Amino acid sequence: MSVKPLSQNVEAEEPRVELEAVPEQEFDLEDHQYYLNREFSWLEFNRRVLAEAENPKNRLLERLKFLAIVSSNIDEFFMKRIGGLKQQQGARIQSLSIDGRTPEQQIIRSYEIVTELEDKIYSLYAELRQLLLEHEVVICNYADLSVEEQAQLREYYLRNIFPLVTPQSVDPAHPFPFISNFSLNLLVTLRYREDLENLLARVKVPSGGSGIQRFIQLGESHKYVLLEDVMSNNLDLLFPKMKVVACETFRVIRNINVGTSREKADDLLASIESEVRNRKFATVVRLTVNEGMDPVRRGMLTAEIGLNDERDTFSSSGMLSMRDLWEIVGINKPELHDEPHRPIDHVKLRVAQNIFHAIRDAGSLFLQHPYESFGTSVTRFVKEASSDPKVHAIKMTLYRTSQDSKIIDYLISAAQNGKQVAVVVELQARFDEVANIRWASRLEEAGIHVTYGVVGLKTHCKVVLVVRKDYSGLRRYAHLGTGNYHAGTARLYTDVGILTCNEEIGRDLTELFNFLTTGFTPKRNYLKILPAPKVLKLALIGKIQREVRHHKNKTQGLIRFKANALEDKEICQELYRASQAGVKIELIIRDTCRIRPGIKGLSDNISVISIVGRFLEHSRIFYFRNGGEEEFYIGSADLMTRNLEFRVEVLTPIEDESHRDECRTILNACLNDSCSAWELQQDGSYIQRKSEAEDVLCAQAKMIILAEERSKYARAHKKINYKSSHRKNRNR
Repeated sequence: MSVKPLSQNVEAEEPRVELEAVPEQEFDLEDHQYYLNREFSWLEFNRRVLAEAENPKNRLLERLKFLAIVSSNIDEFFMKRIGGLKQQQGARIQSLSIDGRTPEQQIIRSYEIVTELEDKIYSLYAELRQLLLEHEVVICNYADLSVEEQAQLREYYLRNIFPLVTPQSVDPAHPFPFISNFSLNLLVTLRYREDLENLLARVKVPSGGSGIQRFIQLGESHKYVLLEDVMSNNLDLLFPKMKVVACETFRVIRNINVGTSREKADDLLASIESEVRNRKFATVVRLTVNEGMDPVRRGMLTAEIGLNDERDTFSSSGMLSMRDLWEIVGINKPELHDEPHRPIDHVKLRVAQNIFHAIRDAGSLFLQHPYESFGTSVTRFVKEASSDPKVHAIKMTLYRTSQDSKIIDYLISAAQNGKQVAVVVELQARFDEVANIRWASRLEEAGIHVTYGVVGLKTHCKVVLVVRKDYSGLRRYAHLGTGNYHAGTARLYTDVGILTCNEEIGRDLTELFNFLTTGFTPKRNYLKILPAPKVLKLALIGKIQREVRHHKNKTQGLIRFKANALEDKEICQELYRASQAGVKIELIIRDTCRIRPGIKGLSDNISVISIVGRFLEHSRIFYFRNGGEEEFYIGSADLMTRNLEFRVEVLTPIEDESHRDECRTILNACLNDSCSAWELQQDGSYIQRKSEAEDVLCAQAKMIILAEERSKYARAHKKINYKSSHRKNRNR
C-alpha cells in the first residue's frame, strides 16, 4: 500500500523535495534540504503501523491491537515531542531543526499529520466494530441495549463503580478542578428543574488504576459498553432531581519534559521522585473533546486548562483514548488472534545441565528473541549465577524490567547467598521511573550495591557480568544484548544477544562497570566493545570512512545497519559521503530516519526500508564488509545523537563465524522481505513492497520457521547420536 507523501504546506522556507544531481564537490551537506524531519518521520512510522490495522490478512483482534498501539504512540508523541517543541516555542527559540524548520512549523505540520492519522483511526474503528459483530463480539451503545440489559448494567454500576465517582461543581465558589494526565472526564451541564440557569460539573471516569475496566461486559457474553456511556446515562444517581442538559467527554495530555538536570541534582533519587510528582501538574499540551461539543463550553475548557491556542484542542469523531482497546484485544477469542508463538529453547542450552559449562564449551552463544526463549537463556543465566556456589559476583545494568521480574528475585537471592551483587539502575528510563525507584529500593534493602550511573549520562546498555571460580581460576561470563531485561517485551520485540566467556570482553565489562559505579573517567582502554559516549560515535564514523577507502582500492564497499532510528546528523553526513564514493549502503531503520535516499550523485547508493509486523523490530546490528574482513556488531545504541553522545551504550563484536551467519540471516531476511518491508522515498513517504505470490512469508515468519528447524534438527541429531552411542555400547 502506498502512503501519501508529507505535504509541505507550512509557512516560510521549506526543504525542497525535487532535488537535482550536482557534482560531488558541490553538495553542501549542511543544507537543510538533504534531511528529513525527525517528528514527521516518526509519525510516518505510525502510518505504517496503522496499515497493519487496515490489512485484511491480519486477524481482527490483531488489527484492533494496532489501533491501540498507534493511539498510545500519539499520546506519547504529544507528551514528549510536542511538549518539547512547545517549550522551545515558549522560550522564543527560533533556531531551525536540521531540516530547516522552526518549532512552530514543526508543530503545525505535526498536527496536520496527527489529524490525518486519527481520522483513519476513527474510520477503522467503526469498520472493525462491524466486522467483530460477525464473530459475536459486540461493542455497543447503552441506548441500543434492551430495558433488561440497561437495568443489569445500572445495577452493576451502582454496586461496583458508583461509590468511586466524585462529581465536582464548577462555579465561582468552586474553581475549575485539576485534570490529571490521560484521565477521561465528563463535562455535565445541568440545572434544577424549576430554574433556567445552567450549572456545570466535572465527573472523572474511574480508570484502570482503580481496578475498573473501561469496557463493561454484560454477563458471560462478549458484549461490551463503554464505562463513560454507562455513567452518562445514569447521571440521575449523581444529580438526583436535576435536569441533564448535556454530557460531553474530554481528555488532556500533559507535557512530560519537566526533568531536573543530573548535573545540578544533589540527590538524584530525590530529584527523579520530584520530577515524577511534578509531571502530574505539568502544562497541558493537548485537549481532546468529543465531536459536537458546544463551542462555548469548548472555549471555556480550553481557557480553564491553560491552552492559549485553539489549535491545541482536537475533536474526536469516535471513542476517546483508543489505547484502552487493549482490554478488547485481550479477550478470549483464539480464532481472532494470531496463532500462539512459542519460543524454542536455544539448542545448546536445552540439554545443558550447567549454563556456565555450556557457555565455556561453546565460547559464546548467540540468542535471538522472541524466536528463542528469554526465560531459558538470559533469565536462566542470572538464576544459575544466583545459586551456583562457584559464582562470586554479579554485576548488571537495569533500564527497564517487568513488574513481576524474576531477575530481581534472583539478584536478591544471590545477595542472600553471600555473593557480591552490584546493579546500575537507570532512574530516568522514560515512563518507568516509578518502577525503577521501587526496584532500586528493594535491591538496596536486600544489601545489594545499587548505583544510578554516571552524572549527565543515561545508562542504556544491556549487560550482565558474572565472575565465577572455574577449574582454571576466576573466569568472567557475560550477557550483552540489544533489548531490556524484561520478560514481557522479550516475547514481543525482536532482539539479539550473546552469552560469552570471552576473556577480552570480560575485561572490558569490568572496566565499564568500574566507570559506571564510580563515574571516574580516566582513559580506559577497551579491547573489544565500543562504548558510548567516549568511543562509539567516532568508531562508527571511522569504520564508514574505512569502507570508503576499501572501495577506492577496488574492493566493493558495503555497509548494512539495522536500528530503530537514524537521527544523528554527522552519521547521516558520513553515510552520504560513503554513498557518493560508491559504497553500497543498506539501512533497515524501524521508525525515524533523516536520510533522503535516491538523490542522484548523493544518496543513489543508499536504500532504506522499515519492517513492520507482528513483533516490534528492536535489534541493532551493524555490518561492514571491510575489504573482505567482515565485521558484525550488535548492541543497545540507535543512531541518534542522544544515544551516541549522552548515554552509556555498548556495541560488541560478533566474531564466531556461525554467529555471523545468524546476523547475516537476520539482515538478509529483512532486506529480502516482500510483504512487511516499506521502502523510504526521497520525499519522506514510504511505499510497501507487494508480492504477487500468495504464500510469500515475511521476515518474521521466516525467522520463526528457521528457529523451529534448528530445534527439530537438534532433536534429530541428538537421537542419531544416542542411537549410535547405544549401538557401540551394545556391540562391546
